[in-house]
Amino acid sequence: MQQIQPMLAHAFALAQAGRLTEAIPIIERLASQGDPEALFALADAYWRGGPVRQDFAHARMLFGKASDAGHPIALRAYTNLLASGIAGPADWPGAMRRLRDEARGDTRRAQMLALIEAMKLDDKGDPRSVPEGRRLSQAPAVALFEGAFSSAECDFLMLVAEPTYQPSMIKAKWGGPDIRDPQRTSDGSTMHWLIEDPAIHAINRRLAMLSGTRVEQGEPLQILRYRPGQQYHPHVDWLDDANQRIMTALIYLNDDYAGGETAFVKTGLKVKGRKGDALIFRSVDADGGFEPLSEHAGLPVTSGTKYLASRWIRAGRHSA
Repeated sequence: MQQIQPMLAHAFALAQAGRLTEAIPIIERLASQGDPEALFALADAYWRGGPVRQDFAHARMLFGKASDAGHPIALRAYTNLLASGIAGPADWPGAMRRLRDEARGDTRRAQMLALIEAMKLDDKGDPRSVPEGRRLSQAPAVALFEGAFSSAECDFLMLVAEPTYQPSMIKAKWGGPDIRDPQRTSDGSTMHWLIEDPAIHAINRRLAMLSGTRVEQGEPLQILRYRPGQQYHPHVDWLDDANQRIMTALIYLNDDYAGGETAFVKTGLKVKGRKGDALIFRSVDADGGFEPLSEHAGLPVTSGTKYLASRWIRAGRHSA
């Protein structure tokens, strides 16, 4: 990566000192001159919000300009956004062309490309077919899709999550920031929009097809790790929100552990999927109201480590 020019380094120092009103104009001026680091910094600022008003579409445009200017992180972020269609139009074929170029010099991007090429996808990244589910319960509605994901896909999700695990968090009911989950003692890694790479997006599209929903209804995929003694106490995923969570989709990423079953506490149903199986259940009843029978738990792991991918699905388009 090229050396940061002195004026940009000065702007970063001002921002670090809390003098954002002085820092932002400098970064904007350098970005207008095509400086890749300034373009990336400005894109990141608009994506996160705070120093400037959060604007995902403007941030995406700036990531594209930073990519064109040769910023390596922006290059990958823009490919991810093109694949997913977040904050702008989706262009799956264009994202694949870019990914092939990136794969020539990046082992991880090459691994993503190999996974995608092994999937049977159409020109939008949707699966051409998915396995039939086996109904395990009517109330709550629970279905198991055996072998819906390959061993290589499961291994990839565990691999990308490994450096970024943090204590699992939940959304505060009063609308504030996410808080430490008092019920879930696992560690989690969230595949948020910028790092939702094309392989993860293709996996999310498969989950959407399995659940009969649109991909944009899903919250970011979470990778969860449960070590011995860790668990998720009985809870419901439904939220008292205008855009309710209506379903939960789980992918069992491994099966070489003991304990850790997904247990529906009011019905007695317990599920321990094999590696690559997907479990999908509804948090609402047939009328769209809260389904109390959807209360469930992740039972304590007694030996080994359990890995699980989880995606909450909303009634409408999910927004950050």
